[in-house]
Amino acid sequence: MVFKRIRQSANLTVPLTVYYAYKQQDTRDSGTSSTGWHTLLDGLIETGWEITATWPMRSELGNRMIASGTNALASSIVLACRPRPTDAASTTRRAFVAALKSELPEALRKLMQGAIAPVDLAQAAIGPGIAVFSRYARVREADGSDMSVKDALVLVNSTLDEVIGDQESDFDPDTRFAIKWYRQYGWSQENSGIADQLARSSDTSIGALERGGIFEAKGGKARLLAPSALDGAWDAAADDRVSVWEATVRLAAVMAKHGADKVAELMPTVQTRVNLDAVKELGFLLFHEAEKKRDSKDAGLFNGLVGAWGDLNEQAQKFAAAAPRLGSQQSFDFDDMEG
Repeated sequence: MVFKRIRQSANLTVPLTVYYAYKQQDTRDSGTSSTGWHTLLDGLIETGWEITATWPMRSELGNRMIASGTNALASSIVLACRPRPTDAASTTRRAFVAALKSELPEALRKLMQGAIAPVDLAQAAIGPGIAVFSRYARVREADGSDMSVKDALVLVNSTLDEVIGDQESDFDPDTRFAIKWYRQYGWSQENSGIADQLARSSDTSIGALERGGIFEAKGGKARLLAPSALDGAWDAAADDRVSVWEATVRLAAVMAKHGADKVAELMPTVQTRVNLDAVKELGFLLFHEAEKKRDSKDAGLFNGLVGAWGDLNEQAQKFAAAAPRLGSQQSFDFDDMEG
């Protein structure tokens, strides 16, 4: 009723912003949802509002008890809304899905290039996704019924999965192998024969992966090296074979163990070997995979790296400016730091 009355006297030149703080959440295979959240979106859309953007807000301190050591979602969200035209068209499920696949990938890439943390990407993605849904007067299912907001959000989450997964083909062979292995086996051991087959299909080899410092095969067993094995001293400039995977996992591990300053010190050198934008993209993908595995430790590791990316870049630029030859000279000894 409130949204309906506001709609009747809305100023068409400025958007309505709605701040929503939610608590009730249900986590299922389709993602994290909230009954109150669905109700709010339903109320806006049914009373003639078009939702043009959503943005997660961290309304609680990051060091509060519940957030410490967790991947807590931003606890609040801001919606930008405009009145939907009274003559807005209706559409079908098929046409809606086609519009999502056409428009959402570019919007999601822009979000990932910005300052959004991986843990908040799914919530931020609701904006461009629900914008497509809410521009229509109704979206008809195959049986003629109206599509619900909940079902629309499932389709938005599915498209998000596809967009993140599509990045995989752009990585180097070692990284493509490691993603596939991590998705299936995580950090656990598996048969070396399986590793050999997967490596060949990824245009690499077990020997190359071992030289790249990300894999180990012995005694008929093989495994990806876990972050805890990659958080020590590393000179990327002197490394014989550097993959986006190695750079991402090492930087995330260093971030967790030694802090942002040490990651920023490494970044100018790492940048001479791999594209740092690719490292950030892989961080998003690995967070996403860890979330699907319900592995909060790995999710926290990669969220920590990507979530601080803007500050890390800024610090790294200062290090590079202070030491122009850093890219060819830098390494640091963690053993000295420990002492």
